[in-house]
Amino acid sequence: MTALLAAGALSVLPVAAPPSFAAGEDCAPGNPQFTPETPSALGVLQSQKAWSRGTGGGVLVAVVDSGIDATNPHLQGAVVGGRDFVFDGEDPRGMTDVNGHGTAIAGQIAAREIPQSGVVGLAPSVDLLSVRVFRGTDSQSVDAGFGPTTARMSEGIRFAADSHAVVINVSMSDFAASPDLEAAVAYAESLGSLVVASAGNRGTTEDVSDSPRYPAAYAGALAVSATDARGLVTDDSIHGSHVEVAAPGSQILTVATGAGDCVYAQEAPSSSFATAYVSAAAALVAAAHPDETPAQWQYRLMATGIRSNPDARDDLSGWGVVQPYNAINLVPGADTRGPVSPAGTSGAGVLVPAVATVSPDHTESPFIVTQAMTLIVIVVALTLFGTIAVIIVLRRRRGTVPTTEGEPARHGLLGS
Repeated sequence: MTALLAAGALSVLPVAAPPSFAAGEDCAPGNPQFTPETPSALGVLQSQKAWSRGTGGGVLVAVVDSGIDATNPHLQGAVVGGRDFVFDGEDPRGMTDVNGHGTAIAGQIAAREIPQSGVVGLAPSVDLLSVRVFRGTDSQSVDAGFGPTTARMSEGIRFAADSHAVVINVSMSDFAASPDLEAAVAYAESLGSLVVASAGNRGTTEDVSDSPRYPAAYAGALAVSATDARGLVTDDSIHGSHVEVAAPGSQILTVATGAGDCVYAQEAPSSSFATAYVSAAAALVAAAHPDETPAQWQYRLMATGIRSNPDARDDLSGWGVVQPYNAINLVPGADTRGPVSPAGTSGAGVLVPAVATVSPDHTESPFIVTQAMTLIVIVVALTLFGTIAVIIVLRRRRGTVPTTEGEPARHGLLGS
């Protein structure tokens, strides 16, 4: 038997001046806790520049996960439909989340601005489709038959495609190939949907080798690795030839089930959360280029990723950390550097990605950038002015948020 993983532990975001959190409190329903903090990943991902081209309006993004709590103020009005494939007595539309993982992912993608919080998604105008395929990864859920399975994940992907989702976020992975899952990804692509999937976490799998993870490794899916808070691609992520892009996956400030804001992935980067940001980036690209195919959106994100060598990928971060503004503005041509385009052209780029220095031993951040000076300006500004000083509440309730730390391997699917 294999295992599929849904990962991410609540944490505190140490950016510039480290924030504190009120120990013992939580962001449970009835006790909402919000922060004026803005997610630090948004600066890395060119949010302000990308939003000058649009915020994702008109694009439907499916979240194939533990459901979405549509009552969180950030998500009210964002979730336009869904379906439950778990059949555990919860909302048949999938608009409930007793685990918290799917809600956190949804917030990264599409959290709306609200007066009492600085949290916002990377694509804050997209619509969300909740596709609930597991209740939790805890022993009780798994033993009851409510844990992740490839069968439900395949069903969920097909439902999302049939519902006309433009982007399908799958923050889960399995080390065993599945013909049904492969067929579901191909089906989604045939209907014009881009499946964005986790490339895998080492801490949440029975097989810790750098081997392909599914559905990320299937043709038509976009496989995502995670960087840490310093911009490093660490050994917490599964590496391999299936990795295509990377995004921030550590110290993730997003929304919580029931109320408020929380920070996830303190101990280690999680490709679950990196996948959410790439899905949001893909939605921004799709909104700007609605007449293109999923393969073309994928190409834009890969060709413009921040990487050490504009002409080559590696097994850690693939073609690099996604830059949605650059992806939107790319004019593909025979001289575009990086991956082979869907039209079969490659070479030196019309829009050359910023060159970063990446150490082979993973100890030097890929964000030591020689041409992307805007990133340096952001870091310097935050350091000089100390703009980040907030209280983040750590969500501690057992069973509400999946974690990779200390959780035993389980049979069936594991979220990653």
